Amino acid sequence: MNLSTEEMDQTSTDMVDSSRGADNDSRNTRRPGKKTMKAIIQDKYGPPEALELREIDMPFVGDNEVLVRVHSAALHIGDSFGVRGTPLLMRIATGLFKPKYGVPGFDVAGRVEAVGKNVTRFKPGDEVFGECNGSCAEYVSTGEDKLALKPDKLTFAEAAAVATSALAALHALRDVAKIQPGQSILINGASGGVGTFAVQIAKSYGAEVTGVCSTTSVDMVRSIGADRVIDYTEEDFSQGGQRYDFIFDNVENRSLSDCRRALKPNGTLILNSGTGAKGIRLLIRLFKPLVLSPFVQHNLRRYLSVPNHNDLVVLKELVEAGKVIPVIDQCYELNEVPDAIRYLENGHARGKVVVSVIEHDN
Repeated sequence: MNLSTEEMDQTSTDMVDSSRGADNDSRNTRRPGKKTMKAIIQDKYGPPEALELREIDMPFVGDNEVLVRVHSAALHIGDSFGVRGTPLLMRIATGLFKPKYGVPGFDVAGRVEAVGKNVTRFKPGDEVFGECNGSCAEYVSTGEDKLALKPDKLTFAEAAAVATSALAALHALRDVAKIQPGQSILINGASGGVGTFAVQIAKSYGAEVTGVCSTTSVDMVRSIGADRVIDYTEEDFSQGGQRYDFIFDNVENRSLSDCRRALKPNGTLILNSGTGAKGIRLLIRLFKPLVLSPFVQHNLRRYLSVPNHNDLVVLKELVEAGKVIPVIDQCYELNEVPDAIRYLENGHARGKVVVSVIEHDN
């Protein structure tokens, strides 16, 4: 779908903030007289097969928002949670009984088509990357603070792979760990979306990095900068005798006692996974480290990664300096999003899974 400049100017004028009072369900359908777009969408929670390619209304553009023509999107395991509506805690954000919007995808890269009247950082034509709600669509509208100019050296597909996972890694290492040159860190799940960025960002801070991954990913994790790589099918990091200042656990497939055994005295365990437990077990898993932490010598931490413009600029600078390179495992077309989510659910993606929305434009 292509709109002229005049049409986009009218779109940004008409789709004012007051229009956001419209019922969310109406955004999942076509309304007479409204501009539409293609999107992958679901009307109810369920398996990836619940998703379908459909024409829906284009998103509104608020005064502080940017309308982006999506070139590429990227997916992570959180998108699977949103599609299935599990764990149930997810529904606080996505809708209690059915999806509020129903379009998956948080990572986006594309070109600015229109801006709200209060937006100062961007103008139509700018190439941007960042976070939004519903990037598996031809257009998204998102806050100005959730975007940054795309690194020139990255394609749209590569740029789409950055925001969510790289921000999660940056916030864990810089803000929670406050990692310093010469300190040691073990990254469990070093070959995943967050893990591949964590290895590179930790190295950019001068840390000594050990990555844990499967046999098929050992060479890749070493190639992005890990000083040492542990193949978990051959070696148990909690039994090896090596002690670390930090463990960044993106898998949480080991007990707290196992992880603490591999920490130095006063070391920090940073936990970053929502998989592997449901119901009461999930609540226990989420809160047990926080309750236990004051009573043990180690610091047990969970954290929340919130997207913002300044940190996206930090990532852009790391990319442009050659210190961070996105690792892309698979690239799917828009109508193949259900297959992409199934692939993520298998748990063996190496790096990021990307969705091409505009063909041959990356």
